[in-house]
Amino acid sequence: MAEFKIHGMDCAEEVTALKGALRELVPEDQLGFDVLNGKMSVPESVPAAGVVAAVAATGMRAEPWVQAREPDARHTWSSRDTLVVASGLGTAAGFGLHALMAGLTSAVGSEGAGLADVVPWPVRLAYGLAIAAGLWVVLPKAWYSLRNVRPDMNLLMTIAVAGAVALGEWFEAATVACLFSLSLALESWSVGRARRAVAALMKLAPDRVRLVRDDGDVEVDPAEVTPGALFRVRPGERIGLDGRVERGATEVDQAPITGESVPVSKQVGDEVFAGTINGSGVIEVTSTRAAGDTTLARIVRQVGDAQAKRSVSEQWVEKFARIYTPTILALAVGVAVMPPLLGGELSVWTYRALVLLVIGCPCALVIATPVAIVASLAASARHGVLLKGGRVAEIPARIRVVALDKTGTLTEGRPRVVDVVPLAEHDEAALLSRAAALEAESQHPIALAVLARARELGVPIQAASDVTAIHGKGVEGRIDGKPFWLGSHRFLEERGQETPEVHDRLEAMAHSGQTIVVVGNETHVCGLIAVADRVRPESVASVAALRGAGVTRVVMLTGDNRGTAEVVGREVGVDEVQAELLPEDKVRAIEELERDHGPTAMIGDGVNDAPALARSTLGVAMGAAGTDAAIETADVALMGDDLSKLAWLIEHSRATLSVIRVNTAFALGVKAVFAVLTFVGLASLWGAIAADMGASLLVVANALRLLRR
Repeated sequence: MAEFKIHGMDCAEEVTALKGALRELVPEDQLGFDVLNGKMSVPESVPAAGVVAAVAATGMRAEPWVQAREPDARHTWSSRDTLVVASGLGTAAGFGLHALMAGLTSAVGSEGAGLADVVPWPVRLAYGLAIAAGLWVVLPKAWYSLRNVRPDMNLLMTIAVAGAVALGEWFEAATVACLFSLSLALESWSVGRARRAVAALMKLAPDRVRLVRDDGDVEVDPAEVTPGALFRVRPGERIGLDGRVERGATEVDQAPITGESVPVSKQVGDEVFAGTINGSGVIEVTSTRAAGDTTLARIVRQVGDAQAKRSVSEQWVEKFARIYTPTILALAVGVAVMPPLLGGELSVWTYRALVLLVIGCPCALVIATPVAIVASLAASARHGVLLKGGRVAEIPARIRVVALDKTGTLTEGRPRVVDVVPLAEHDEAALLSRAAALEAESQHPIALAVLARARELGVPIQAASDVTAIHGKGVEGRIDGKPFWLGSHRFLEERGQETPEVHDRLEAMAHSGQTIVVVGNETHVCGLIAVADRVRPESVASVAALRGAGVTRVVMLTGDNRGTAEVVGREVGVDEVQAELLPEDKVRAIEELERDHGPTAMIGDGVNDAPALARSTLGVAMGAAGTDAAIETADVALMGDDLSKLAWLIEHSRATLSVIRVNTAFALGVKAVFAVLTFVGLASLWGAIAADMGASLLVVANALRLLRR
């Protein structure tokens, strides 16, 4: 996709205009819009010159997108700000001059009576300059709206100002133009405020990395560092790239990435992430990713992409605005025409129609929701919770059931061998040797535990040949040319090699909460290896927090044996345990939970649980920092191994929805009140625009509160 920076695109109204302008060049479903960054994407095949020309017709400006490494996080003075100031000064000058000239005229006495009601030309000139400055960026958009019969807020304001001038209400016209331009500038600022909150994520990574070379350290741009290079990080410095500690030991504040509240100890061989803060030790780190592929860079990209994926609320507001604005225009025409036909005074009802146009401006309505969504996304990212779109920001609020994988979610995911039971005249070394040979190439946590025990005892490990993984059950292979297998209790049963003695031994070990690995050959069972995984210290509190957040049912879904699963389930306090599940069984379990209990979140490692994550209402990947697959597969990625973040996310999502609903109700309520005041003759043009601007400021301020949760 080709990307363009769109100057002047600050809300859904401009998006609608752009869709109309580009209709002949690009189908609507092939256009992408990121209002917060002012970015539009179109297919590569569309001529850039045509896009620029079409956008220019709307009163906005397009230019090819250039990705800055560090977006400016400050508000810079613009030509729009200058026009707002000029409009305000012109309005103030016109008002002051009018008051002065009216005072002088009244001093003339009865001969000058009535002249005070006439607007002198110097005053009209000052007001005219204020109107021109206020509508400078509005008129091109209003003309495009009128030419294409697509009424929007720019057209409403332009008609209102022109009508006020026609009625001789120069002060009202200038005030409306000034306040409307101010409201647009504030709207742009509020969008920029949310944009800068996201841009602040990118500034977490330092702009220099200290490379270690034979002739001394040298500081370079992180973009120039290739994977495999060695760099040094001093105490208190931010780590510039993802990498692995080669020398030294320290503690690292990983809160910018994982949301962890306490520093994490790092030794040789441990992973560190760009943007995190080194503690008291000097460490040397080998870079494992280029600057553009670090975990931090991927987080920033995901948050940026998420802004373009509109939530349900945003889609509703856009559809509502398409009907709302033409309705307001039609209603204003009716107010201006119908009462005078029935004997009302034309100028009075025309003025009221103009007031209705002003208060009908949908500005507050269309800006508050996207600002709330992006504030929610940015706040979540700061807490180590990565959301994959505006749509996802609203889903956790509806979750009633949480399904959790066991290994790596409720437990630490680092099992260790706790017992080795040789059978059929094998000894412990021989049994571990066969198991390690079959698991030598596996990265499964249980396999790593078996390999670690074999190395610990000095058991030689030879690689097996013809190794075949049996999905969800075990592995088969040849050792010294002879066939061996390794797997679960279920795999043993399917092979038909289980004896009553082995069955009783397996059941007894499983009931103690251990995971049993069975090793055998074609004729008998060689032995049993018991592996145990510790429950995470925070799991019990996290399950309780989920219930406190309104989750009605917490279920464990695991492929482990029932005995082990039941022990862990009782310890952490889940409502239901479903064990010995294959990936397709987990999908079926998710479907049943959703059918029987409501919207369900599935939490897993993002790889083995991918089918269930995809099927659930909300897929959540645990411990996604540094894991590409986890960030890509799930709706939500918990960057640290902190299950308690899910309860926080549910409450945060409800707060986001609450802000959106309050903002929408407030914006519509203000308009409804002023509409009533307009019909009874108690509203003025300047009062209407002040109320609309005030409503816009309040709903934006309310939305930005989400950044501080």
